[in-house]
Order: sequence, then structure tokens, then C-alpha cells
Amino acid sequence: MSQPASKAIEDTILIENLPYDLDGGIASRASIGLIVLATDYTIEHEWRQVLAAVDGVALYQSRIHNENLITPETLRAMAPRIVECARVITPDTPVDVIAYGCTSASMAIGEEGVFANIKQAKPHSKCTTPISAAFAAFDAFKAKRIGVLTPYPADVNRIVSDYITARGYQVPVFGSFNADRDTLVARITPQSIEDGVRELVKHAEFDAIFVSCTSVRLMAACAELEKNLGIPLTSSNHAMAWHALRLAGIDDKLGQFGSLYDLPLDQ
Repeated sequence: MSQPASKAIEDTILIENLPYDLDGGIASRASIGLIVLATDYTIEHEWRQVLAAVDGVALYQSRIHNENLITPETLRAMAPRIVECARVITPDTPVDVIAYGCTSASMAIGEEGVFANIKQAKPHSKCTTPISAAFAAFDAFKAKRIGVLTPYPADVNRIVSDYITARGYQVPVFGSFNADRDTLVARITPQSIEDGVRELVKHAEFDAIFVSCTSVRLMAACAELEKNLGIPLTSSNHAMAWHALRLAGIDDKLGQFGSLYDLPLDQ
């Protein structure tokens, strides 16, 4: 027969108020929050590759509801949801940087709109988006002529092209797979991405290549492809992980991921 609960407690040696020490935790150098699309299957995998190489930097993730179909309307519909997604990232402690993980929505909504929504929840966090990070990467590369590859349908591609050129960059060649669903984009093979990048190079000269969309897989192949092409190369995930680290004050050189990861932010 089992003993009554009170009797069991009486028969247990209880040791309380044990001494303990505190350290900086896994975020001893920096904390980074990442807002991930509900339909994104790629960004966390690619970011982990980078952050595994950096000591003392913690990644905290939140997912935001979005539609699988990629249209300007479904992208803009995410704007009001950003606030709560930022709020639930370690709610009782500050976060050094919060990254919003959608390239096309960052342009459809506008970077300033994304940042304003993040700062409603985390007013002291620095902010980035894939396109903000791409611009920072172009400047670090000293690049003005950008070859762009996307997976998006035509109406979203127009937003991307107009947004980049409005910032003063030239886009001499723009390639696209014209996929209209995130679930399709996440399954485009890395070889197809490489082939698309090589196709761009056949048609124009430019200073750097940008592969847009956080669902695209390029991180593992970026350094080798860049070396083979002899042209600076980055993607949404590649640029934003670098930008988040640099905004957080992490200046580690990680050239195994490509030339961008040996560069500081351009001041």
C-alpha cells in the first residue's frame, strides 16, 4: 500500500537553498530574435549553420502566420501581426537584435513599417530584415550593380526590382523561377539555385549577386560558388544572419561562409 503524500514528504530528505553561481547564459555575448514565417522551412536551418560557429550568441525564434500563396496582398497582411510575434521573444529580457524573416514582405510593407511594429514590442532592440541586410551587404561589398535572382511571381518581382533601384542600386539582370508558393520555393534544389546564379552571369556584368527569399537554400554553397564565379554573392538568409551579428556587435570573421562574413558593416 502506498503511503499518504504527507507521510512520503516526511520520509524524504529535503535540501533547499543550495548555493549556485550565475553566468551570462547562452547569450553571454548577444541575443538575437528571429521572426520566421509559418510557411518557412529553410531559414532556421541556415541560421543554425552560422550561429553554431559563434560562441555566446543565442537565437530565439517566433513564428508569424502568413499565407502560402505569395502575393503583394498576402505579404502586406502580415504587418499588424509582427508586434505580437516580437513581444513573445523572451518577453522579460531585452533582445539585442530582432530580425524579421521575409524579404518580399519587408519590401511590400516597407522596412520602416516593419521596424516600427517590432519596436512597439521591443523598443530597445536593433532591427533588420532581409532587404535591409542585403543593402548593408551591398555597401560592405562596395557594390552598386546587383544581379538579382528570386523565386517569386511577376507581381512580387516588380516590387523587389523597384525597391532595390529606388535605393540607388542598378539591377542590370533579374532572374526568377516564378514560383508562387513558399512550399514550392523551399523545395527548389540548391543545384537549381546555383544554375540560376550562373545564368545571370551569362547576361550582364555586375558587382554582386543577391538571391532573394528566406526559403531559398544557399548558405552551404555560397562560399564555393562565390569563389568559382569571382563575384561577391549573398542571399536573404546569408545577409541577414551576418547583419544581425554585426548589429549585435559580433565582429567574428567567418569566411567559411563567404567573403561577406569577413567584412564589417560599412560606416
